[in-house]
Amino acid sequence: MPSLVLFDIDGTLVRKAGPQHRLALIEAIRLVTGVETTTDGIPVHGMLDPDIITLMMRSACLADNVIEGHLPKIFEAAQDIYDATVPKDLTKAVCPGVSTLLPKLHDAGVALALVTGNLTRIGWRKIERAGIRSYFRFGAFGEMAPTRGGLARLAIDQARAEGLIDTDSRIALIGDAPQDVIAAKENSIRSIAVRTGVTPPGDLEACHPDHLLDDLTCLDLSII
Repeated sequence: MPSLVLFDIDGTLVRKAGPQHRLALIEAIRLVTGVETTTDGIPVHGMLDPDIITLMMRSACLADNVIEGHLPKIFEAAQDIYDATVPKDLTKAVCPGVSTLLPKLHDAGVALALVTGNLTRIGWRKIERAGIRSYFRFGAFGEMAPTRGGLARLAIDQARAEGLIDTDSRIALIGDAPQDVIAAKENSIRSIAVRTGVTPPGDLEACHPDHLLDDLTCLDLSII
């Protein structure tokens, strides 16, 4: 019976990938609206890029109807900026255990997909430069659904539509933030939390993931 594993990106597959992602959001807002913004004071960890962008503009006192009208152009601009500024090599940003886990899962016939708050081209470019793009067939990205649980549902539906899994397949979501655990629970799939991100101690335990690991070197393939 085929399995599906969904991976978050930041803090799960890669970490300390540089400020280019954050700066791309800031510069995109400035280019499209002329307004200077910041991520200061915004709890960006575990959030979707569209929500981060919205909060940045609200903090700059832009009205919600104005924000909504600008979002499509900001999304495109942010992705263009990141594509132009992302470091050529992010292999040193790959989290512990990832480089050995992904080929093992691939060789075992497990379907792998992304579920991330990153905008689409930012997410793909980030893992491409990290050297792990080839393991992922598809993904659900920040602008595709209003919640991380909704993104997980999109990825599951796509896997089923492509015949990669069936109704009895085991499905797991691996992430480093409470939002990842919540998304897994919302979809009645296995939640695997890792401590490789910036989630404060105790927050992951409070979400009661099915499995809680220090990093992906500790993952027992039997739980997949």
